[in-house]
Amino acid sequence: MKHIISSFLYSLRCLVLVVAFLLNLNPSFSQDVAMGESLFKSNCASCHYLGPEEKKLIGPGLNDEIFEEYSLDWLYKWIRNSSELIESGDKQAIEIYEEYNKSVMTAFPYFSDDDIDNILAYIKEGPSEIAEIVNEVSVVAEGDSTNSNTLLYIVICLIIINIIILGYVKNTLKTASGEENVSVLQSCLIWLRSNPSFIVFASILIVFSGIKVGWDALSKVGVAQNYQPEQPIAFSHKLHAGEQGIDCNYCHHSARDSKHSGIPSANVCMNCHTYINEGQTEEGTKEIQKIYAALGFDPNTKSYIPGYEQKPIEWVRIHNLPDLAYFNHAQHVNVAGIECETCHGSIDEMDEVYQYSKLTMGWCINCHRETEVDVDNPYYHDLHENWIDKYHGEDITVDMIGGRECAKCHY
Repeated sequence: MKHIISSFLYSLRCLVLVVAFLLNLNPSFSQDVAMGESLFKSNCASCHYLGPEEKKLIGPGLNDEIFEEYSLDWLYKWIRNSSELIESGDKQAIEIYEEYNKSVMTAFPYFSDDDIDNILAYIKEGPSEIAEIVNEVSVVAEGDSTNSNTLLYIVICLIIINIIILGYVKNTLKTASGEENVSVLQSCLIWLRSNPSFIVFASILIVFSGIKVGWDALSKVGVAQNYQPEQPIAFSHKLHAGEQGIDCNYCHHSARDSKHSGIPSANVCMNCHTYINEGQTEEGTKEIQKIYAALGFDPNTKSYIPGYEQKPIEWVRIHNLPDLAYFNHAQHVNVAGIECETCHGSIDEMDEVYQYSKLTMGWCINCHRETEVDVDNPYYHDLHENWIDKYHGEDITVDMIGGRECAKCHY
């Protein structure tokens, strides 16, 4: 009987340790549409809509038809390094390259097979209700660093529950064999004393989980991704930039010519709203009235009230780099030809704008490593010949021409 009990307990203990170890290392082993959605929005949505191919942004719209046109192996190669695939003479890759004016898709060499599978699953299936809920939960977890804590608590609770079960089973078997019975707590303590290897394993698990929680918390200091403050006027970019098709540069006209994109003055709003007095909904009409109240404008007479003390509209800044970092919109928009969506996401689909990108130093450096310089741009004309001699025909990326020099961004 004792031999049977010992074998049974040993088997259960091994099972508990394996489950706990696997849970702590990797909580997800299957295709995850919610994870694919997160990766798609972070890396793909700035250039691709999720929809018909004809619905183009920078690249074509993506849907399940891509699986009929391209093999899975081809998609892996294209996503990881489209330039390499084009240079290899692949017919399909060259056709896409020619169709989109020889624009090179950003390479994602750091994507694992699972990452690509998750993205493709999201493209194929679209966001399900469950995936949307899971994604919302994961966003909250990112904000308060509770994801790792929750996993740790689950593992610890699982271990405790199994220890109690083991003690109960052991007592039950002892009672059945006529041996002296002890309490469940005493049985658990005896079991722990007789299994020092388990205590060592649990201690290591807790220490490393604590280190991970601390690292995740420190990594989020100063990162304001998904920051979405409430604005004094509920201005909808989805309505203005999306449905109405107003170009970003109409309101943020200084983005092409200065360091800052600028907050449009109320006078820019009045270019349209002098005559457009009503919104599409009653709430929209109320928001337009807030502009009139700030400027002292009478929509009935279409004139400004004499002697009215105008009040500034106190917009809440969303994208705010630290003072130690230098960023010039004109350099990126005019010279690099970067589209607004690359850093700000699909603004034309946002009713309420939020910070789409991390805007961390690592995020900027990765972009400089991956983005190729347009050597045909007149801005680089005098330098181009020197680069040809130096790099011998290599694809020249931003980091190769000083894009990682400290003084370029810090001063």
